[in-house]
Amino acid sequence: MKLKTIMMSSAAFAVAATGALAQSETPDSPVAGEPMSNEMTIVSWGGAYQESQLKAYVEPYLEMHPDVTVTWDESSAEAVAGMRAQAEANNITWDLVDVTAADAMRLCDEGLAMEVDMDDLAAPAPDGTSASEDFGDEMLVSDCFIPQIAYSYTFGYRNDVEAWNGQEPTEICDVFDLETFPGQRSLERRPHNNMEWALICDGVAMDEVYDVLETDEGQQRAFDKLDTIKDDTVWWTAGADTPQLLADGEVVFGSTYNGRLFSLIAEQDQPVSMMWDAQSYDLDGWIIPEGLAEEDLNRVKDFLWFATDTQRLADQAKYISYGPARSSSAPLVGQHAELGIDMAPHMPTNPDNASNAFVQNYEWWADYRDDLDAKFQAWLAQ
Repeated sequence: MKLKTIMMSSAAFAVAATGALAQSETPDSPVAGEPMSNEMTIVSWGGAYQESQLKAYVEPYLEMHPDVTVTWDESSAEAVAGMRAQAEANNITWDLVDVTAADAMRLCDEGLAMEVDMDDLAAPAPDGTSASEDFGDEMLVSDCFIPQIAYSYTFGYRNDVEAWNGQEPTEICDVFDLETFPGQRSLERRPHNNMEWALICDGVAMDEVYDVLETDEGQQRAFDKLDTIKDDTVWWTAGADTPQLLADGEVVFGSTYNGRLFSLIAEQDQPVSMMWDAQSYDLDGWIIPEGLAEEDLNRVKDFLWFATDTQRLADQAKYISYGPARSSSAPLVGQHAELGIDMAPHMPTNPDNASNAFVQNYEWWADYRDDLDAKFQAWLAQ
């Protein structure tokens, strides 16, 4: 069967086939023999990351299950609001949702995401190590979270800016240095990461950032620092924004996901470089919406048994520079599937890139995100 990608709207597309119920299942799946829907809606982020998911495990899964239809919805950035709305309307239309660790915590705390047992949901490692041990406590940050990758938010910059007189930025606080590095910046239109970077560049030690940010005074301190570049900033909402702005020369600095910058630099050969200083680590993975019909839930479980195994997570790293969540996957990471370059030096977890990394406090953001979102949007409107 030849797989087809069909554009359904600007936010969704489908891959292959039709029908109502199917009995096909993945070998050794915990739901083998159970009735399964043959339609599944997956929510993700679009762009290079979603393409890596498609290539690494969705297309191989559909080759095994040609009666299954997968529809993509690129709404992960609004996953919390979307799941709240679906639960309130008692109309769950998403089957599997890709979210950050902090959003997984929020959704779990609100009872919108299903609690899972990793050892019942994911296959053991090839050597027999249980899935929960293979992922490890540092990845299993919520009872509802099914990890996929470790990634980071960091900055890309144009390496051909004449006004910089041959200098290139080397540290995070160069983003706030308009005198040495003049030009437009792009930052995400939310408090996440921006507040932490602002405090770090205002003299707060990394291990004290969240203690300071928890106070009204600390939040104002972060806003005051961001005020120094606010008039020179383009605020982005989609992961594709900063790479496009950098490629077009509309900004000289821009924050985004490290995988997006890898694509811009390695695949598109743009005059852009990556700045790893104070890269902000994060985790990304799946949650299953609470309240799925049994046949829908069985299909999701069958897919996850396949998509979260050691080889599939290693395969994803062939297409994007995000570190696989399973320890057993790391030794299998090799070269880019198309470019033939070694992927290890491009991972955020590579020692050369991680010397001054900032580790996000996912639980803190799960508790404070709604309040700070409101304050951040009010600050932007001033």
